[in-house]
Amino acid sequence: MKTVFVTGGAGYVGAVLVPKLLTAGYAVKVIDLYLYGDDVLEGVKHNPRLTQIRGDIRDVPLLEKEIPGCEAIIHLACISNDPSYELNPNLSKSINYDAFFPLVAIAKKSGVKRFIFASSSSVYGVKETPNVTEDLPLEPLTDYSKYKALCEEHLLKAQNKDFTVLILRPATVCGYSPRLRLDLTVNILTNHAMANSRIKVFGGEQRRPNIHIEDVTDLYVESLNYPTGKIAGKIFNAGYENHTVRQIADLVKENLARPGIDIVVEPSNDNRSYHISSEKIKRELGFAPKHTIAEAVRDLKSAFDAGKIPNSMTENRYYNIKTMQAVNLQ
Repeated sequence: MKTVFVTGGAGYVGAVLVPKLLTAGYAVKVIDLYLYGDDVLEGVKHNPRLTQIRGDIRDVPLLEKEIPGCEAIIHLACISNDPSYELNPNLSKSINYDAFFPLVAIAKKSGVKRFIFASSSSVYGVKETPNVTEDLPLEPLTDYSKYKALCEEHLLKAQNKDFTVLILRPATVCGYSPRLRLDLTVNILTNHAMANSRIKVFGGEQRRPNIHIEDVTDLYVESLNYPTGKIAGKIFNAGYENHTVRQIADLVKENLARPGIDIVVEPSNDNRSYHISSEKIKRELGFAPKHTIAEAVRDLKSAFDAGKIPNSMTENRYYNIKTMQAVNLQ
């Protein structure tokens, strides 16, 4: 693998992943709309092995022009949380689902050898079983997760000896990124604690698996190196700590170590709760996370203290739905 095509490479995960790919020696092509700022990849923009393409993954001629010559695709691009998805369901479907079919077809036609798809552990829906494994039936509760599941199904059918597909179902990602999201569980609670000394927990008993952004990006890099026979046509959960939202709030309070932080619990109608097992990926690929939720909280605190997260409660760019409303993407 020499050249990697990263869709959504200027997003929350992409902004941490792309520099790691460059450090590992890959040439990287990023396609992104850059809705969250042109400076996301500022630290590596002069790297001669980086090509940044401001474009839409629905633009078939653009994909046909840019994908040939790439040995691998890491597909991150999507409208990436339920509220943002529901803001404009037709737009979201066009990006998350409809665009997936030509992307896969062009990849195969262009000689791409490996296609890594960032799915989501949300495809499981609500599960009562103590450990949610990859072989359990999918019960997506929202259109966002339903179309992730349908994309998985399509991609598996495309698998052949010349086109290796790998599906990863990460838990909710947490921690600092240059393209920061403050609409994810750990990050939300940390932001509120830092800004208001008050953590508001809705419900609290829902179980939420998490994975540190450093771990999930290390996994994507390593996915380019795994032997084909170990990953071809396979699905892996990728999580780490399974905690309730209330336990996460307690972890945030403990690791910020600031006096006067209050935790307030309020009712919620968000029932999503699951406890994913990541035993398969550890057993078959040897992947185990090295970072913790506590580290993610401390990393965010360091970024706050360094002035890297100004106007954290009001700036649109930290919140997917606010940005989607502001740009009115069609």
